[in-house]
Formats: sequence, structure tokens, C-alpha cells
Amino acid sequence: MRVAFVGKGGSGKTTLSALFSRHLARSGAPVLAVDGDINQHLAEALAPDDDRPFTAPALGPHLGDIKDYLRGTNPRIPSREAMVKTTPPGRGSRLLRLLGDDELHARHVGHAGGVPLMVTGEFDESDLGVACYHSKLGAVELYLGHLVDGPGEYVVVDMTAGADAFASGLFTRFDLTFLVAEPTRKGVSVYRQYRDHAREFGVRIAVVGNKVTCEDDLLFLKEQVGDDLLTHLVHSDWVRAAERGRPRGELESHNRHALDVLREAVDAHPRDWDRLHRHAVEFHLRNARAWANEATGRDLADQVDPDFAPGPSALS
Repeated sequence: MRVAFVGKGGSGKTTLSALFSRHLARSGAPVLAVDGDINQHLAEALAPDDDRPFTAPALGPHLGDIKDYLRGTNPRIPSREAMVKTTPPGRGSRLLRLLGDDELHARHVGHAGGVPLMVTGEFDESDLGVACYHSKLGAVELYLGHLVDGPGEYVVVDMTAGADAFASGLFTRFDLTFLVAEPTRKGVSVYRQYRDHAREFGVRIAVVGNKVTCEDDLLFLKEQVGDDLLTHLVHSDWVRAAERGRPRGELESHNRHALDVLREAVDAHPRDWDRLHRHAVEFHLRNARAWANEATGRDLADQVDPDFAPGPSALS
């Protein structure tokens, strides 16, 4: 199952991404966390008491190599230059199993706080004025497009803040999207934007209230988001201590229960492979018409393989 955490900057989505990833990993479930935020803090949130830097190579700077690997022998993709971030898999493409024995996982997966982690890479000085951060996210989009994950396996992605998550088709690549909202007007403003865009494409969302301190906070969230409010986390002394690099004891029982509720919600939404592939093709054709045909000098609609069947059957 693929899960995204989105929300306003400062809402706590990175903290929730880390808490949920650790919660899954400690239960013994196969899980991969992915830092897809322009501010790369997920490794630190996963291992708040570890000062060692995360050292696995970032995905973004190796996008060309990733394209070469994933295109495999697909005759519709003759080169890395002909492959864009939205290019869907077809017959001959290399498909991935979660944390499989392949060169992409071997190269780019490290560990933080006992959780396997991939990172997109920072928006560095060489990018200023000449690049868009969403070009780095192209590696995540391609990874998810070529991943065949099974029941009981989880990918947890910490997305960019605010409505920036809609700058690519990546927001359609998840089984469930958790929108983290503080009990303030600004905190729920991103929810309304996300709700309207998600509804257009049939993307499932659930709101997770965060930093709730009293009954009035909870009532405010219920008034603002209604039935989309799945659960909430209370103000956490454990999280505050962890953010200072000094976690003590265990996460509060209410907040641990909230993480259980998140997992139950994810598990209750079975994978719809046809929907995922349909959205992938739709956004590929949109991007082809908007910019990619001109950029590559090709009609990238030809990259869509009409006889490709997505899902586990494609592995054979």
C-alpha cells in the first residue's frame, strides 16, 4: 500500500510520516519511507537521537541512471532522453518489488531509526534559478510507476508542503493520502485545496488532526473538515523532546492508538491497479502535450503500451 502525508508547512507531516513509518516497521511489516519534501528532514525525524548523516545516494542526481535501469528493453523507450518522469511502464520495462534484490534498491536505500529510507535530495545552490524541485521528484514518480508492491507492504512518502503536491501527477500514485491539519484556519486551508483536486481524480484522502490540545481544538477540526477527519494526535511531549534530539520513554498512548487507526484505514483500501495505471497514462499524455513532446522531439503518446497489464501479473 502506498501512503502520502501532505499538509501545510509546519503542520507536522514529516513528524507523522516518521511516526507512522516507525510504527509499521516495529510491527514487522515491510516498509519503505521516502523523503519527497524540498526540506529533507525525514531521516532526522526517523532517528532523532542519531547525529550521523544519512549517506545513501539521493535519487534526484541519479535520475538518468534510474531511467536507464527502469526502461529495460522496452522498445517504446529507446533512450533515457526519451523517457520523462511520467513515462508509464510497458512490456520490457523493469518492474520492482518492494525492497527487492535489484540495483536501484541496493544503491539508494539506507536506514534511519531502523526504517529503510530513500531520499530525493536537497534543492541545492546549483538548482537556484534554473531548476524546479519537482524535477527531482520525477525519480519518485518513476519509482512508484514501476513498483509492484503486494498486500501488507507499505511505502510512506513525505510530500512537499501545501498545494505544491499538485505540480505533478505524483499525487495520484497513492492508495490513501493523509492530510495533516492543525486546528487553525491556516491549518485547514490546504485541506480545502487538496479535497477539491483529489475529488476530481478520485484520490482518497483522510484528515489527521495534529497538535490538538483541548476539546475546542477537536471541535474546530470537526466543524471544518467534517467526516474527512479520521483521527487526531494530541500535543506530544515525546515529539517535542525528540525534536530536540532527546527522546524519552514512549509516544503517548493516545497517539499510538491514532497510528493504529491510520494503519487500519490504509489496510481497508485495497489496491486498484487499473485506476493507478489509468491515472499514470492520463498524466503522461497531459505532460506530453504540454511540454514533453517538444522537449524530446517525439510523440510520447507512443510510449503508452495498450497491451500492458498493470499489477502482479506483469511480473511474469
